[in-house]
Amino acid sequence: MSITLETPEDTKAFGARLAGVLRAGDLVVLAGPLGAGKTALTQGIGVGLGVGTPVASPTFVIARVHPDGRVPLVHVDAYRLGSLAEVDDLDLDFSAAESVTVVEWGAGLVEQLAESHLRIELRRGAESEVRELELIPSDDGWAARIAPIAQDPAG
Repeated sequence: MSITLETPEDTKAFGARLAGVLRAGDLVVLAGPLGAGKTALTQGIGVGLGVGTPVASPTFVIARVHPDGRVPLVHVDAYRLGSLAEVDDLDLDFSAAESVTVVEWGAGLVEQLAESHLRIELRRGAESEVRELELIPSDDGWAARIAPIAQDPAG
């Protein structure tokens, strides 16, 4: 399922809509180059979950926990992690069952944290703010949950 978003604000708004279908135990894996909108999408998810603290890139701290939403948000930047062992050292699975976990740069590293997951590949044109999102559900359950927002991303 592919979605086109015109601005960073649209990316955040889509994240807020996506949050409406997220629940405790969900894993969202974000992939895409620098500047593609991974953090903007996560900020929108935070808004949609009712997180009251700012959602900023966890690049230097690797993981941030935002416990104050309707469901806690665990936001991870796996860019500097190179192995499954390093992911395991974060003890993310400890909070995964009661949180929504969003992992930037996590493709190929974190999928084992949940029985199923949603992968979102983000792309952005070199001279444009327009973002293309490819929603890749790992199973039929995810596909059914995201179908309504994928068909009408603006809400």
